[in-house]
Amino acid sequence: MPEPLTFHMGKHPAVLPADLRYCKNHMWCRPGAAGTHRFGFTAYALRLMQDVYFLEWAVDAGAPVPLKAKIGYIETSKAQSELYAPLAGTVTAFNPEVLADPSAINADGYCAGWLFEMTGDASDTLDVDAYYAHLAAGWDNTQRILKGQINAAGDDD
Repeated sequence: MPEPLTFHMGKHPAVLPADLRYCKNHMWCRPGAAGTHRFGFTAYALRLMQDVYFLEWAVDAGAPVPLKAKIGYIETSKAQSELYAPLAGTVTAFNPEVLADPSAINADGYCAGWLFEMTGDASDTLDVDAYYAHLAAGWDNTQRILKGQINAAGDDD
């Protein structure tokens, strides 16, 4: 099995397993049998979001969705965000355990913390090297945004 890559977010490592595919919206994709793929948040996304404590889906299992369609919402200690479909396809299942208790996303994001499964063409997903390059290309901008949020939060005191 190929070795994972580690993207360093300052002093915080984000491990990227080499056997997964990746989406630019910071979800991992585990391709499965018969074109059904499992998705979850990458370690990079989890580090930026910090603690996930609420998750709600805006579509039902069996629903066809276009690429980048809004499929749900997530609340974390940092923000409330909408979730978008990483592929065009059909959502086939949601992880009932993370709906009941989203803490599994924080504790085991690449396994028990998976989010949903869907069918569709995953050929546009990135391998680990391409995703690492995507993170590296955007890291300076991400740091500026994070520093701006910290400074803005400090202004409220």
